[in-house]
Amino acid sequence: PVDRGFLTDEEILKIANKELTIPRLALVRDLFLFSCFTGLAYIDVANLRREHLVTMNGKTWIMTRRKKTRVESNILLLDIPKAIIEKYSPSTTPKDGKLFPILSNQKMNAYLKEIADVCGLQKRLTFHLARHTFATMSLSKGVPMESVSKMLGHTNIKTTQIYARITSKKIEHDMEQLAGKLDKFNEAMGL
Repeated sequence: PVDRGFLTDEEILKIANKELTIPRLALVRDLFLFSCFTGLAYIDVANLRREHLVTMNGKTWIMTRRKKTRVESNILLLDIPKAIIEKYSPSTTPKDGKLFPILSNQKMNAYLKEIADVCGLQKRLTFHLARHTFATMSLSKGVPMESVSKMLGHTNIKTTQIYARITSKKIEHDMEQLAGKLDKFNEAMGL
């Protein structure tokens, strides 16, 4: 089995709440968080254009194809990625029509190392870690494997299972759900 790293909720909050006064670090942090909450790989964030944002039934979606696999990836935009898109609205969008001003993957990952240092994190931050974080967070919060697989643009659900991380919080949540459904047994046993 492949062991993939991921960030905990607390680590994501450390990064999100850290005041970064250096613009390049703030940009890289924002794009990293965007990936943590969309599951998009670096190259897919880099290639994102306004036309990939589609509104259906009042909800905004990212509808694109993964560069690596050419598989369709449809992701409902949550509030955090929406806010990041708005922060980098058309006034700051590069002339090439891409949604974000983007640096090379090498520079982004180097700056992510700086961000990890200033946030006091021991993990090696990379865009791939953000993708793992999205998958693990989604699965641990109850999003079905099939939905996560579709959002990640995987060709095979077994690939998604590699990203899956069964955390103690997920087990606790699942057992609490089960406990809530066992009332008749508790009553029968006088509990």
